[in-house]
Amino acid sequence: MRPMFVYLLLISVPTLLSADFIITESEDHEVGYGSRSPNYQPLKTLLKKRSTNGLRNKNREKIQVYSLKINSKITSRFAHNVITSRVVNRATKSKEALFEVELPKTAFITNFTMTIDRVKYSGEVKEKEVAQQQYEVAVSQGQTAGLVKVSGRKMEKFQVSVNIAPAKKVNFELIYEELLKRKLGKYEMILRVKPKQLVNHFQIDAHIFEPKGIAFLNVHGTFLTNDLEQAMVKNRTETKAHISFKPTLEQQQKCPDCSETLLDGDLIIQYDVNRDLSGGDIQIVNGYFVHHFAPANLPRVPKNVIFVIDRSFSMRGLKFRQTKLALLRILGDMSTQDYFTIISFDSTIEKWRDSLVQATAENVLQAKRYIIYLQLGAETNINDSLLLAVSLLDTAHKQKLPERSVSMIILLTDGDPNVGEKDPVKIQINVKNAIQERYSLYCLGFGFDVDYSFLEKMALDNGGVARRIYDDSDSALQLQGFYNEVANPLLLDVEMQYQENAISELTEATFRQYYDGSEIVVAGKIADNSLDTFMVEITAKTASSNLSLEEKVNVSDAERILQYQQYIFGDFTERLWAYLTIQQLLNQRISADAGENKKLTARALELSLKYSFVTPLTSMVVTKPEENKMDVIALADKPIKNAKRQKQKNRKYSTVSPGFHLRQRGTLLSGASPTLNFASSADHSVTSVDGDPHFIIQLPKQLNAICFNINGKPGSILNLVTDLQTGININGQLIGDKKIENNQTLNTYFGTFGIENRKINMKMAVTTEIITIYCNEENTIIPWSTTATLTYESCAVSIRKEKDLTITMGDGATFVIVLHRVWKNHPLHRDFLGFYTIDSHRLSNMTHGLLGQFYHDVPYKVYNIHPGSDPEKPEATMVVKGHNLIVTRGWQKDYRLDSKWGANITCWFVHNNGKGFIDGTYTDYVVSSLFD
Repeated sequence: MRPMFVYLLLISVPTLLSADFIITESEDHEVGYGSRSPNYQPLKTLLKKRSTNGLRNKNREKIQVYSLKINSKITSRFAHNVITSRVVNRATKSKEALFEVELPKTAFITNFTMTIDRVKYSGEVKEKEVAQQQYEVAVSQGQTAGLVKVSGRKMEKFQVSVNIAPAKKVNFELIYEELLKRKLGKYEMILRVKPKQLVNHFQIDAHIFEPKGIAFLNVHGTFLTNDLEQAMVKNRTETKAHISFKPTLEQQQKCPDCSETLLDGDLIIQYDVNRDLSGGDIQIVNGYFVHHFAPANLPRVPKNVIFVIDRSFSMRGLKFRQTKLALLRILGDMSTQDYFTIISFDSTIEKWRDSLVQATAENVLQAKRYIIYLQLGAETNINDSLLLAVSLLDTAHKQKLPERSVSMIILLTDGDPNVGEKDPVKIQINVKNAIQERYSLYCLGFGFDVDYSFLEKMALDNGGVARRIYDDSDSALQLQGFYNEVANPLLLDVEMQYQENAISELTEATFRQYYDGSEIVVAGKIADNSLDTFMVEITAKTASSNLSLEEKVNVSDAERILQYQQYIFGDFTERLWAYLTIQQLLNQRISADAGENKKLTARALELSLKYSFVTPLTSMVVTKPEENKMDVIALADKPIKNAKRQKQKNRKYSTVSPGFHLRQRGTLLSGASPTLNFASSADHSVTSVDGDPHFIIQLPKQLNAICFNINGKPGSILNLVTDLQTGININGQLIGDKKIENNQTLNTYFGTFGIENRKINMKMAVTTEIITIYCNEENTIIPWSTTATLTYESCAVSIRKEKDLTITMGDGATFVIVLHRVWKNHPLHRDFLGFYTIDSHRLSNMTHGLLGQFYHDVPYKVYNIHPGSDPEKPEATMVVKGHNLIVTRGWQKDYRLDSKWGANITCWFVHNNGKGFIDGTYTDYVVSSLFD
């Protein structure tokens, strides 16, 4: 996943569909994986104990997996993964078995074999064109053939189906390799566990060996019950770790008398290695070395950022709302050391400021206001927008920017250039000539229909990367996640210098920047066989000094460390070098001219064939010898990124389905304030309730807000939003101060919210202590002391530690709950919550509730403004819903932009608990329970 990319591995455990098998006691004996466990019982016996005759008959009609193993060996961040599945057909006729595996797009398949009736059919890596011809011939002849295809955002799916004759067995084995990339301070491996049936011998083994030492190791699973936890064994020493997961049949069962499995979710392994301010970690095996460099304890380098935001009409809807939400959060996370500005463009170009400004609290607040009220335009002028950004950076560097700082341009667009310069090639040339290797350009392409190849080349030409942002409910999190990867530069102009004439075939060894939480990896070949001491000198610039580090390693000692390690797999340093070299050659091709591109392609193809890697240049053909001819059974073919893809209707990009994926984000959502994506008042109503409790209503096409208070009783539960059509219901429960002083009225606040979406069977109970999520009969409890993100099939939930919670449902309906902490052991007040509606366009016209009734326009008129009893608070008459109400001009606290102090918002205050402005009286909205 490119620079600072957390390693992501999703394995959809081989799923056998459209086929029928049964396993008998004899098959159980033939699994052949070492000794039996103490709890071993023949499967036939277990079925007799737990099943009816109907269940046994049903099992006889199925293809059944009797053994499924995932074995992963990770040595110095390089992962070698083997997936083995064994099935049997006990039916009286041939059946089809589908072997299906999901693997990361950055992984390379290295081997695939099938053993049918004790005959092994192995794969052979060939040049893509040659393999494709064989594949097409096989398809034309009606033979079974398979491909690796894109699967979701980061994955590729390999699948192949074969016919199994009666009473025959087939073994599948897939091997792939990948370099784990460090992102936000950790490596992460996620195994998608989804066998879809009980498996007699199910086993996951993950071995980790890190000579530098393992700093921490976390393992958890979304599907783990108390019983399944007992099947998990974690062993860790200073440099090694072994995670083993071997659930019995009883532990896999959802219930004692059923055949449904609990194994349905993600097993997540996270770790990092020990770090300090040194020259890094070097491993040497058989003449090849790998060098990892990720220093710690360094001061942060200031950065200068220009956000170039597409506001053309094609960005309408979810894209624009999510872009605003991400920018508001990003602005809230900026350091006061940083400088920034914003350029927005359609057919015209608009500067927020004429120059870059320091990220002070006031400037950040003003920028947030600009983003909130940013409007959509028409066409797309990318060329002039980027050239303006370069010009602003040029001027700023001459005037005020720190000498030691990182300057970057972040472009976010979803369309093609169609105003000004329209030729993508000319735009790339113009931008490259303007930047002249001084600044980094990051291009974020929104959606599948964006011209991604255009953005990718432009980014790589200018020291950055391109990233595709999927227009989904969590696209704001994708944008902010990318920004966090480049938010904290620690080093500039990093250069790794190895012994001259002693090292050859070196991968990239110079880097413009090093960012906190990432890692630099260099590999190469030791050309001097007599070399005793391997040495590297690293030079770089920190925020305030020039840095020089030197690292020396005795070659014999380094080889001895790895020589007898059972966790490594052969000459892993050589394979890692080949993997990294191929990846870099493929990237270099993107920005090379025709002649250079041909040379780079030839070299990448040569290495792919030599090391049997399935890359965009090669495919793996599995053939079956039959009567002196070769019939293609399967083709493993790595997809090539399309320049532009047509939109698909009703597409979904859920990280997991069904269920959810909880992933700790570190600093992903940290920041100063709940940066909320409010739509313009010209388009949507903006509603909130906060304080004791103050309701603030900003209706569409109205300049002035309307506010009212509710003087309810502690313990009362009020309905805020109800929409029977979408199934969304939101209630809030009041709490009161600890005591009343000086006979004053008891203040009440919202202490708990209940959010329900009946269409997706999800509920959330939010208190000032914890967030509890009920989904698909599973409970997830998250304390406010955690920053986390949960992504469901049609809902995204993100928690910022001790700050706020954002819930986005589908392509709209976004809500934010703000946490207010009072002084510890305050004698009077309690912690409380505020509720904000950020986007309600997805909700229907049937929506009602204390807030919901105002999601659609409510006509009103204010006239006869005159002095009131308080000279600073004029009064007026409001005509609304057939009532003439006396209203008072005042202000309430709005915590949209500042969760700690809030901002004063002027509004017309409706007295008597909003009577006349709301439908009925507030007591009509009292309900009996949190989810009523």
